[in-house]
Amino acid sequence: MKRKQWMSAAWGKMIFSLCVVTLTATTAIAGSPKIASDKIASDLRGANAGDSVDVIIQYNQTPTARHHQKVLNRGGQLKHELGLIKAGAYSVPASSLADLANDPDVAHISPDRPVQGATTDTNTLLDYYPITLNAQYATTLGLDGTGIGVAVIDSGMIDIPDLHNSRGNEVVYAQDFVGGGTVDKYGHGSHVAGIIGGTGKNSSGSNYSYTFKGIASGVSLISLRVLDQNGSGTDSNVIAAINQAINLKSTYNIRVINLSLGRPVYETYTQDPLCQAVEKAWKAGIVVVVAAGNYGRDSTYAENGYATITAPGNDPFVITVGAMNTMGTPSRADDVIASYSSKGPTLYDHIVKPDLVAPGNRIISLYTAGTGLSTSYSSNEIPYSLYQVNGNTTQSSTYYRLSGTSMAAPMVSGTVALMLQQHSSLTPDQVKARLMKTAYKNLRPYSSATDPVTGITYNSQSDIFTVGAGYLDIQAALSNTDLAPSTVGCALSPTVAKTTSSKGVTTIALVNGTGVVWGSGVVWGSGVVWGSNVLVNGSGVVWGSGVVWGSNVQGSGVVWGSGVVWGTSSTDAGEATAVTINGEN
Repeated sequence: MKRKQWMSAAWGKMIFSLCVVTLTATTAIAGSPKIASDKIASDLRGANAGDSVDVIIQYNQTPTARHHQKVLNRGGQLKHELGLIKAGAYSVPASSLADLANDPDVAHISPDRPVQGATTDTNTLLDYYPITLNAQYATTLGLDGTGIGVAVIDSGMIDIPDLHNSRGNEVVYAQDFVGGGTVDKYGHGSHVAGIIGGTGKNSSGSNYSYTFKGIASGVSLISLRVLDQNGSGTDSNVIAAINQAINLKSTYNIRVINLSLGRPVYETYTQDPLCQAVEKAWKAGIVVVVAAGNYGRDSTYAENGYATITAPGNDPFVITVGAMNTMGTPSRADDVIASYSSKGPTLYDHIVKPDLVAPGNRIISLYTAGTGLSTSYSSNEIPYSLYQVNGNTTQSSTYYRLSGTSMAAPMVSGTVALMLQQHSSLTPDQVKARLMKTAYKNLRPYSSATDPVTGITYNSQSDIFTVGAGYLDIQAALSNTDLAPSTVGCALSPTVAKTTSSKGVTTIALVNGTGVVWGSGVVWGSGVVWGSNVLVNGSGVVWGSGVVWGSNVQGSGVVWGSGVVWGTSSTDAGEATAVTINGEN
């Protein structure tokens, strides 16, 4: 699928930030001869024979020196060993791809796809996400994430008082995978880290009217830098960082990985190297939280933003998080889905995503002047008067506002840290199931956001492919004692199947393998996890008053063909500011 060049997750000034740092798509090199092999990813098959391409080759076994030598013999160069997924990252002549693919030891060849991100926003409303999520309940239980390691695979972190707690620096380990050191030169990773574990030291005391504190201020942060000063990196960087998080799991009790990044889906998750890497982490006992993507407004193929979940958020193991707009108030009553939040089902595999949603719009967190984001979008700084008693309009040197599913994912990562501090024996699947079951489900059925610049209105509805199981509720998650089975994979996100009855009525079924997802029991029945109206086809929440799907199951980036027809929607207020997606309104 050739979707628009991945947005840098950015919006604001007029472009208001959609911070999934987006792993940008590699454009297939045009020309001939064409390479024909089922083992070669579709976005490599147009490569010119004379060009050199960066690829990830997955093998049927962990590659040895013998496998690397075969690549070297064909003019290639080994860049990274990726034993985590039985792979290596290489630079090879495109002319050698077909020959390499014919090797029986080779399972799949894909591009080492680039990653990139940028974000902005100018609105100066305060955000109240801790109150919205009932985060204060954790304090009453004495929970702050102490003892839990959270690996943030991003652009690095800065050394700032807000990332120091009573034990000292929260950043207990840092490693660079792109060159240039571990310090955050882009600004995205620090912002994400502040949402997870910021202590609010730079906004605490009698001189401040509001404190910007993260979800779990006692966590240990492991900073794995995979994005450079421009927010760019590669698949292989991310995979290497995931591998290191697994290696360091016992040293720093790493129980959570936060991936506020993503890229287009080019193949089934069973072949995608990023998806294979996150599954390895999950099976190693680490909860992997991934941003859903920021393409909910993308109607390139008239699908109204459906089927735009990015990789590795398309993997059924991980917890994939969409973004809500709190409308600048602490109450959930007026909250709506952010119109840019990517929707499921996933391409190729038709997996139900996202799994749940969390605040992601105009979120205030950490930054330092001089980073890539701050120089590009200086207007995203907030005035001291927003949170300081008698403060002036001078721009804060500590806090910055960004929007996107990149900001929603760390809300969930921080919550997972609290849950694991409370009950350390929980498995990743049990954490996921409990979060989904306890998610707040009484969301507005419909909402809309009108871009005042273009006049375009974007309609959204709180269906299973938009909000998943519902809105993160920290108090409910910490209060719940239900346990899903301890079996790895018991909480896989389900696939969705479209069926038509003899009377011509189209319905959808959630399936996991050959059975109904998560069983039909009292605790984890599908009606409990996703709500009682999740599969309503008619006047209910899921399909509004008439969503009509096309008949082409694969389509060209479309959910089920090219005909998503919306029914009647309300005119609930969405984002109040002008929003532009990389120049597209």
